[in-house]
Amino acid sequence: MQYKNNTKQRFSSIQGLRSLKDTLPKNIKKVINKRGQIYSETLNNWKNIAGENLFKFCYPKSFKNSNKFGVSTLLIMVKRGHEVDLEYSKKEIIDRMNNFFGNTVVEKIKFTSFEEELKISKNDKILKKNVTKNKYQKKISDVKNEKIKKSLLELTKVFKEK
Repeated sequence: MQYKNNTKQRFSSIQGLRSLKDTLPKNIKKVINKRGQIYSETLNNWKNIAGENLFKFCYPKSFKNSNKFGVSTLLIMVKRGHEVDLEYSKKEIIDRMNNFFGNTVVEKIKFTSFEEELKISKNDKILKKNVTKNKYQKKISDVKNEKIKKSLLELTKVFKEK
């Protein structure tokens, strides 16, 4: 390996393989350190921050750092019907998060609710069997190999879900 002075970066670098951290520009490093660190630590320790009961029906979606116009905000996704529980423990979550990081990281919490996944009824199971369109179903039924037939039907189910 040869040592080479890189004029675009602050430090001299070794020619060849470099870590991703060293190849990023200075501006992007600052953004990652500001926003990414807090959000990733919050995700990793959400069970401790929110508590066992709240952890079951909510999770952090995003974190916006404070700037000239607004305060630092944590956006939390909540299952529909549990918004009131989270509203009452909002102050407690803010205190726990600030204690976890050692300074005032979060000043405001916003909620967004989402639906729970619906339970599958018998009618849905029947519909899922006939997911493929008739023209494709005829072509698939003409295939002689059973394994290929099954895999094609599974593939159409996956495409139908998306």
